[in-house]
Formats: sequence, C-alpha cells, structure tokens
Amino acid sequence: MAENTGQRRRFIKGAVTMLASAAALPAARAFSPDIADAAAASTAMAAREKPVQRMQGFALNQVRLLDSDFATAAATNRRYLHSLPVDRLAHSFRLQAGRPSHAEPLGGWESPDCELRGHFSGGHYLSAAALTYASDGDTLLKQRADALVAELAACQQPNGYLSAFPESFFDRLSNGQKVWAPFYTIHKIQAGLLDMYRHTGNQQALNVATGIGDWVVRWLNGFSDAQMSHILKTEFGGINDSMYELYAITGNGRYLDAAHRFDQASLYDPLAAHRDELKGLHSNTQIPKIIGAARRYEITGEPRYRRIAEFFWETVSENRTYATGGSSNDEFWKTGPGNLKGQLGLYAAECCVAYNLLKLTRHVYAWNGDPRAFDYYERTLYNARLGTQDGTGMKLYYYPLQAGANKFYNSPFKSFWCCTGTGAEEFARFNENIYFHEGQDLYVNLFIPSELRWPEQQLTLRQETSFPASR
Repeated sequence: MAENTGQRRRFIKGAVTMLASAAALPAARAFSPDIADAAAASTAMAAREKPVQRMQGFALNQVRLLDSDFATAAATNRRYLHSLPVDRLAHSFRLQAGRPSHAEPLGGWESPDCELRGHFSGGHYLSAAALTYASDGDTLLKQRADALVAELAACQQPNGYLSAFPESFFDRLSNGQKVWAPFYTIHKIQAGLLDMYRHTGNQQALNVATGIGDWVVRWLNGFSDAQMSHILKTEFGGINDSMYELYAITGNGRYLDAAHRFDQASLYDPLAAHRDELKGLHSNTQIPKIIGAARRYEITGEPRYRRIAEFFWETVSENRTYATGGSSNDEFWKTGPGNLKGQLGLYAAECCVAYNLLKLTRHVYAWNGDPRAFDYYERTLYNARLGTQDGTGMKLYYYPLQAGANKFYNSPFKSFWCCTGTGAEEFARFNENIYFHEGQDLYVNLFIPSELRWPEQQLTLRQETSFPASR
C-alpha cells in the first residue's frame, strides 16, 4: 500500500527557465416553461462568478510513460483493446438499426438481450481507444475506432437516436416502468464519441454526438419538473456531463439547458448545504452526477455547483473511503459518514467508484490546488486502480477487502461489466495527471516514471523513480 506522500510533493516554482536550459537539450438558461423557474434562472445568473481554474494539466501527447508498472499495465490494456473486432462491437447496433450483421455477438452486459448493451461497445471502447491514441499515437487502434464511429453513424436514426437497444426503452422510463438505465448507456456512447472528436479529431464522431444531443433535447421537451424527478430516480450516468461537454464544444445553448434538467434536487440540495445524506444510496450512480455539477461550474461559474462538488469530494474522500482509497460496499454506502465498521466485505470497493472519484478529484484540484487532493489521488491510484487488471488485460468489478478473498476478473468476450469499461479508460490515461502547472510554476504530483515535453517553456523534464518500492 502506498503511503501518504503529500509532504514530499515535488513543486518547481519560478524555475522553469533554469530547468529548460538543462532539460530541453536532447448564457445559461433554465429549461422550464414555468415563470418561477425563469425567475430562479435569473437569480442564478446574477450569482455567477468567473470560474476558477488555478491548475492546468498537460495534453496527453505531452507526457510519455517510461518503463514502470504503469507503462506495462497500459500496454496490456492496449493489447486487449486491439483484440476486440469492430464487427463484433458494432453487432447489436447494426441489428437495432435493421442492418445485417453476421458477427458473433458479444456476451455479458453486451449480449443482444441485455438492456445495457452498447455501453462498452459504442462508448467505453471509443473513449479508451481515443485516450490510447492521444497518449502513445497508436494509429492502428485509431483506425479501428474510426471504423466503429462510421458504423455507428450508419446506424443513427434520422431523429438522432443511436443505441443498441430500441427507443421504446425511454417510453418505459417516462412511464415509470422498470428499465435498466437507458440514459446511462446513452451517456457512455455520447462520451465515447466526444472523446474521439477531442483526442483524435474525428469530425464524424462530433456529428453523431451532436445528433444524440438533439435527440436528448427533443425527448426532454414537455416533461414537467415533477415528471423529471421521477425519471431521475433511474440511474442516468453522467449524461449531464456529456451534454455540458457538447455545449462547451458547440456553443449551442440547447445542450446547456438540457444538461441542467438532470439536476437532481434530492442529491444536490443537501450537498449544497454541506450535509452528507448519502447513506443508502448506490455509490457509483451518484458520482457521475457530481462530475456533471463540476463541469457546470467550470462552464457557467455558478458557485452552487462548486460547493456541491467540493463538499461531496470532501465528505466521501474523508469519511467514506477505506485506506486503499476505494469506497462502497456491495455498490452502496450503507452507513453514515465516518462509520465504516463492518464494511470490509467481499464486494467492497466497486472499481467504477474509485475511477469516478479520481475523475472528480482532478476537477477539484484544478480549482484549488489543494495537495490533499493528490494525496488522495495517489493513494487510490496505487492501491485501488493499478492492481485491478491481470496480465491479459482483464479487469475486476470489485476490489475485495474481506480477509482471504480472491480477485475475480472478467472474461475477454463474455462480461463487459461497467468496471470493464471504466478500467479500459483508466489504464489508457495513466499519463494524464502526473504534471500540472500554474502559469510558469510546474507541479509534479505523482511519482511515475515519465517524460514531460512543455514546448511553451522550452522544457523537457524526465522523471525516473522506483516509487513506491524505494525512494
């Protein structure tokens, strides 16, 4: 287990010029027809501030992993992504669109009869492939991901709807009938497409993601706030986050308004008032919603959303995580804050929870530069993330904390759990958060062998370390 190293955080302040000489050698609107809501939106606009973005990260292609456990794990993950044929990934989408497919179906959560089908094959896979290409320039993987984007574009309906399951799933959602998280899956697909645009420049991916956004806007139109509160009781992933990202790219205010409709008052209101009322909630359902709140703050400057995200991060990281940095037991927070007695079970610490908490940590750290954020990040990365993959690229669902428990990994083509997808993304972005800068001040926040290229400062920095084995 990696110990807390915050007191040893490497900070190079005001020294970029010296280092370079040596190292460089080799208008948001509330979407509601109600006048009261419009007045509330005006109040919110008046309360805005300029979003704080103190710490800046580096592009993935500026940081190269050197020989280490992280580089080895990233290469293993990349090989697994290469092993997945495009025709099998596209199979259920083609069937749903009425197009012929003779590929062998994938199994598990991607099987043709699973209601969550498409979340990995059309979502996580694209994100992981895009991140891998941006990190190490794997052009073959990019070509495969480009081919999958083209397949998805061919399967998209004229109204913008795209999924591997029928649109009638959303009728079940709006009618209060049981259905397994359709917006969760749409979020993964839209996020994967946006990652392909952002990290590989695939314009077709943006076009398809925009079509999905248009469909979301139209679907939401006409539902009252009361109806939405019932709809939001079904897990919807981070669809607010991907719609905010679509707005950030396109500037189309309809996507901003639509994202805002996924505000869940029962979750957000207590957090905004600094109250932890998370007991009894499904852990990973909540974290993407908070990441969406963080993204809203960064786009609009509304301080309420920063309060929500920062307090949530504070209470979960301080009061609801184990020594490993992981959180949850059997996917839920079953106790009050600060009380983890009896929670070290076989199904403790769902891997998706740790993944999404690290994503949220990056947002919070960028605002305040608090070293506690990367103390937590480091602890979780080493203890609850790096060890969740085996030598063939298979991932865990849970990181068991019960004494004497064994790890249980997915299969190559018959599982595709949520944690299979988030794991594929995680292991493609190990180089993302090692370095940050504040103006010309450079921060080294993770002890991972790597090389940073910062051409604006004429700096190349090479970090060699065997941490945590030695110091």
